[in-house]
Amino acid sequence: MSTPMCPVVHFEMPYRDAARASRFYTEVFGWQIQAFGEEMGHYLMATTAGEDSAEPGTKRGVINGGLFPFKADWPMQHPSVVIAVADIRAAMARVNAGGGEVMGEPMPIPGVGDYVSFVDTEGNRHSMLQPLMPG
Repeated sequence: MSTPMCPVVHFEMPYRDAARASRFYTEVFGWQIQAFGEEMGHYLMATTAGEDSAEPGTKRGVINGGLFPFKADWPMQHPSVVIAVADIRAAMARVNAGGGEVMGEPMPIPGVGDYVSFVDTEGNRHSMLQPLMPG
C-alpha cells in the first residue's frame, strides 16, 4: 500500500511582539492579520491571499498561516509548515516508523481539527492537521 500524498495547508511562525509582527506583515506584504485572544493562545491568523479557486484572476496553490507567541521554555520555535492528513494517528505512526518523532498527543483546535507537531529526520519541527470533516 502506498502512502497518500498529503499537502502543505498552512505555515506557522513565532512572534515576540504581536503588534509589531502584525504591522510588519500587513504593511510589507499586505497580509490580513486576525488576532485571537487568550482562549486561542494569542494566535495571529495570517491571510496571505484569497481562497484558492479555479476562477479566472485567482491564485492557485496559495496557503495561509499564522503566528504564535514565542515562549522561551518551548522547544523548536521557528517557521514551519502544517501538513494535512486524513488520519492523524496513522500519520503519527508513519512519522515514527520513518525515523521522525511525534511531539506529544494531538490537540483539538475548535472548528478546525486535530493538530500535533513532529520532528523530521533532519531536525525540522513541522505539524500535521487532520481537518474536521465538512458536515
